[in-house]
Amino acid sequence: MNIEQSAFQKLGSFYLGREYDQPKKALRDDLVLYDSKDLVTHGVVLGMTGSGKTGLCLSLLEEAAMDNIPAIVIDPKGDIANLMLTFPDFKGSDFRPWINESDAQNKGLSPDDYAEKTAKMWQKGTSDWGQNSDRVRFFKENVDVNIFTPGSKAGVPVSILGSLAAPPFEVLDDSELLGDYIESSVSSLLSLVGINEDSIQSPEAVLLGSIFNHHWQAGESLTMEGLIRTIQKPPFGKVGVIDLESYYPAKKRQDLAIRFNNLIASPGFSTWMQGPDLDIQKFLYQDNGKARISIFSIAHLSDSERMFFVSILLNKMLAWMRTQSGTTSLRAMLYMDEIYGYLPPSANPPSKKPMMTILKQGRAFGLGALLATQNPVDLDYKALSNIGTWWLGRLQTERDKMRVLDGLEGAAASQDGGFDRQQMEQLLAGLDSRVFLMNNVHDSAPTVFHVRWVMNYMRGPLTRSQIKSLMDPKRAAWTNESTTAPSNPMGLPSSGNRVVKNATRPSLGNGVSEWFDGDGQYSPHLIRQARIYFHNTKSGVDGSRMLRLVNPIKESAIDWNEMVNCDTALSHLATEPESGSAFEPLAGYAMNQANYKSVEKDWQDQIYRNERVHVFHAPLVKEYSKMGEGEGEFRARIAHQAREVRDSAIEKLRDKMQSKLRTKESQLTRALAAVDREKSQAQSAKIDAGASILNTIFGVLLGSKKLSSTNIRRGSSFARSAGRAAQQHRDIEVAEAKADDIQAIMHEMQTELADDIDALEEKFDPSALELETLSIKPYKKDISIEAVGLLWLGE
Repeated sequence: MNIEQSAFQKLGSFYLGREYDQPKKALRDDLVLYDSKDLVTHGVVLGMTGSGKTGLCLSLLEEAAMDNIPAIVIDPKGDIANLMLTFPDFKGSDFRPWINESDAQNKGLSPDDYAEKTAKMWQKGTSDWGQNSDRVRFFKENVDVNIFTPGSKAGVPVSILGSLAAPPFEVLDDSELLGDYIESSVSSLLSLVGINEDSIQSPEAVLLGSIFNHHWQAGESLTMEGLIRTIQKPPFGKVGVIDLESYYPAKKRQDLAIRFNNLIASPGFSTWMQGPDLDIQKFLYQDNGKARISIFSIAHLSDSERMFFVSILLNKMLAWMRTQSGTTSLRAMLYMDEIYGYLPPSANPPSKKPMMTILKQGRAFGLGALLATQNPVDLDYKALSNIGTWWLGRLQTERDKMRVLDGLEGAAASQDGGFDRQQMEQLLAGLDSRVFLMNNVHDSAPTVFHVRWVMNYMRGPLTRSQIKSLMDPKRAAWTNESTTAPSNPMGLPSSGNRVVKNATRPSLGNGVSEWFDGDGQYSPHLIRQARIYFHNTKSGVDGSRMLRLVNPIKESAIDWNEMVNCDTALSHLATEPESGSAFEPLAGYAMNQANYKSVEKDWQDQIYRNERVHVFHAPLVKEYSKMGEGEGEFRARIAHQAREVRDSAIEKLRDKMQSKLRTKESQLTRALAAVDREKSQAQSAKIDAGASILNTIFGVLLGSKKLSSTNIRRGSSFARSAGRAAQQHRDIEVAEAKADDIQAIMHEMQTELADDIDALEEKFDPSALELETLSIKPYKKDISIEAVGLLWLGE
């Protein structure tokens, strides 16, 4: 069967393969096109080793990426990294570095010959399924695939410094969701230091949970260093109604702090502090708004490290999800291969709650989860009941089949779908390799199909060195996104090595506010804090910006050139110095409250003149950026909306053109019928003409040799019949010409439709969307100077 690319290259449809006749063990002609919107109710792929589940999952990821739908991938084995092995030219030299040389040896071939044979096999495989080199090249050139290796520099390492950042408002505003978020974060952190007790009951977990809740509710983020200090000196005196010292005394808090300190001080943990932060938006979209596939390879990690990272990533994914607008179409994918141990039926590991929440709530935000495992008993029954599409390959035991049937029945009941257990049992029996039964609650009946050939070379799990060679050319792009552990986590300037000239604390005038940070030798600084409110009805901007600035106070004047932003909240600064500290001299002007008032007034005027919020406007999708959202982030955020508007416009275009084409099809049908009719009449005319000439000849030969009136009439009849035959031939030409004209017009209409679709795709390309910039200034009444005072900064 020759498969035309136009038969499956359709927006919103994932080309997965062809229907399969299980009894006859033969492919059918019907293609299997999966509606991408169906994946918002999630999918699960079940099958034993060799069933072809990895190939099916790669096909789904390929198809999503081709339609600019991004994916976060958790890869415990290293198989999914094969998505980077794309060779559109099908050269043996491209495949050569990636073949398994022992396979070549087993087949009695040199590595070069085996690579050449593999290249030809992959070219034939993709071609047999209608995928030419242009489609493979489009994937390679347009889909940005990256491999991240937390705790390792093989791929791009990932920093967990941001993992303790306060979640977005949408999470903070939902007490149940925030509780689950905190519980999962605490459980995963404790697992890293060897504490695996019940996350709800253990004193360590309750203490950490209270610390997170205290800071996050105030909108304050934590760092690992800050967490360690807060464990030693919590910002509260009670846990529940029990005194802190009675509940968890200082000695135990010190022991817990030392555990975390030993963790971050260990040489191996330094890699966890390097690389880009876990910013889901950046892992899903490029700066130009185009989709990414971000693969988090965790095969090299220990079990506790895997659980820690997966839990953090799922929490971040959940937080990102809750900041998105509602949609019924697929916005992004979350795929986890070999999910055994992360969503078990009985235990409650830190990864379970966030994954369950994604399965329950993801459909409302367009986040589709795809899970894969060998054994259905690996998955929680409630999780299975929230999954709308099941892809079932060969299963190992009858018990597995019964478990699957029970799960399918429960899923169908929970989503108001029908279920024929006997039919399903028959279909599951004897599935071949790469043959799957697809049970989709959105379809009227299950489908048995054979998975198409994937575009990427499936060579098996990649080693660390292979991952490194793939990511080395792309590493620089992520280096700019990297964060390292700050030498001064408080975000304040250093006092430097100055000579102490006065060990006595200076005496200040009435009304001068004073704060302290650190100890040892204190140097004086001016600290200012202001909150600026911005409001604009047109763009929907309604929020505030905090400014907190620090400048050194010199003998002659304030050094305005050395201004730095201060990350530490005033509430976290001490109001009394540490005992035994020394003080640098303080200039006289810095002791007078009137000077601080003058600074306050001047600063308010400066803010009014200079502070602006700049937002972007995309007229095509009628959307404005949020406060603080950069152009790249905005383009990435509206990529989904642009795709929805584009799809809607294309659908209207197709409907309009289909109506015209149906009219032309009716005209063509009539024209072709007219051709057949004219041909039939022409054939009759030929027969009549032949009969007339025969009658004339026979009349002459058998009748009188004189020219009788009968013979004359016969001759005239022949002439008329011949004339009619000639006319019918001309009528055929006219009818055929008319049919050809209609077909040419239909071809032009189809070409016009294809050109218009290409133009719409270009028009709504998120990287090319025209943006306008709107500048919003504050009203003077909306500028609140909250503090201007003296900050003593220790060494």
